[in-house]
Amino acid sequence: TPTPNTVWVGADGKYEAEPDTAVVQFNISAQEDNLQAANARATKAAEQVRQLLRTNGIEPKQAQVGTFSVQPVYDYKNPKRKLVGYRVETSITIKVKDFSKIGPITQGLADMDITGNQSLNYILEDMDAAKIKAVEDALHRAHEEAGAVARSSGRGLGELSYASVDTYEQPRPRPMMASPMAMRSADAAPAPTEEFGAQKVTVTAHVNAMYNLK
Repeated sequence: TPTPNTVWVGADGKYEAEPDTAVVQFNISAQEDNLQAANARATKAAEQVRQLLRTNGIEPKQAQVGTFSVQPVYDYKNPKRKLVGYRVETSITIKVKDFSKIGPITQGLADMDITGNQSLNYILEDMDAAKIKAVEDALHRAHEEAGAVARSSGRGLGELSYASVDTYEQPRPRPMMASPMAMRSADAAPAPTEEFGAQKVTVTAHVNAMYNLK
C-alpha cells in the first residue's frame, strides 16, 4: 500500500575494484604402461611443482588439490579393448597475492612436460570495501532520482525513511590462459598478454529506498 507523502525509488550502483588475488589452476597428468610407473611420474611432477613454489617464496601447503583420479587407458581400436596403460591425473589450484610471482610460476609450469590446462584468473577476496562503495553509488543515484521526482511535483525531498540493499559480483569471463604480467628472458618473444593489466572486478548493488516528501 502506498504511503502518503513519500517517494519510493530503486537504483543500481557499481564499483570497479582492483583484484587482490590471482588464481592459478592446472593439471598434472601422467600416463605409463603400468600403474606404478604412472604414480611415480606423477609424484615426480608434484615434487617439481613444490620446488617451483618454494623457489618463488610460496609454501606448497598453499596449493589445493581439487581432484585426483586413476584411470585405465584402453586401445579401443582393438576389438578386445586392450589395456595399454594407466593415467594418473590431479587438478591443483594456487592463490597468489604477490602478482610479481605469477610470471615465474606460470612459465615454470609451462616448462613441465606433464602439466596442462593452465589457467589464470583474477579475483577480489576482500569484498567488503568494494561492496560499501557500490552501495554508496546506488544510494547516491536513488537520492538523485527521488529528488527529481520531488522537484517535478513541487515538493521538497525529506529524509530517508527506509532502504534495502543487495550486492553481488558480476560474472567474470573465462580465465585467461597466460599471465598478463608474465616475465620473459631478454631473447624471448613477448607473451600475447604482456604489459596488459589485470581485469578489474565489478561489484554492483541494488537499492530500494523510500524518502519522505516535504
